[in-house]
Amino acid sequence: MYILAIYTGEYGQRHIENIRAHAPKHWQIETWLAPTHFPLVIDDPADFLPTEVPPVDLILSFAEVKGVAELLPDLARRCGARAVLAPIDNEAWLPRGLARQLRNWLEKIGVACATPKPLCSLTEQDYLITRRQRLSYQSPQIAEFARYFGRPSFRITVDPQTRLIVDVAVQRDATCGCARFVAQRLVGVSVDEAQEKAGLLHHHYPCLASMGIDVDFDDTLMHVSGNIFKDEIGEQVKPYRKIQYIVPGVRSQD
Repeated sequence: MYILAIYTGEYGQRHIENIRAHAPKHWQIETWLAPTHFPLVIDDPADFLPTEVPPVDLILSFAEVKGVAELLPDLARRCGARAVLAPIDNEAWLPRGLARQLRNWLEKIGVACATPKPLCSLTEQDYLITRRQRLSYQSPQIAEFARYFGRPSFRITVDPQTRLIVDVAVQRDATCGCARFVAQRLVGVSVDEAQEKAGLLHHHYPCLASMGIDVDFDDTLMHVSGNIFKDEIGEQVKPYRKIQYIVPGVRSQD
């Protein structure tokens, strides 16, 4: 699969470095450092697009400037892309209204588009856009990407005697690499502490999702991302945890 990854700063650079380090060998990844300054109205997207772009199957937009989203339909036409992945890890970079327009623009030209919010909610079938709403998509290119990068997935091995984690295999990494960071540091941790430890490690990485309150979640996207990690780890260690039940006392009779 041929991929064009767009970036404008540290957020995108981290994602690209992790993808290149852990992508399947048959992926070929090109990058484009996009402009960061745009007029209020972009009259001709061609003025801001690269003069030469390779033919690709999938465009990944990790831009930290919302003007880049307006270039994506023309860029997709120019490089023959069949799909675009434009995550929302910060509303300032890709507002929900613009994301909805982007999906419509691309649909009209026959290009699939996914706008996961946050990026680590992406699976091979769907992604979050609000706390209770997931959007499904039909794209072999995005699904191929999501097989390796998206919602973190782990396979955890626990010593049944000590109830300590002895191994954590990453089955699907977060695009930024956070899942591998968390996995390495959970070895030796008690299953009773693993879920909270995963949340702390996620923040220590650190996650680069927005720390501002998002109205679609009534929470920060960093916190939403952290909860995705905690839920995944919690489900894995659940069979080994000791759950204490509090039984209400009975008042003695005089």
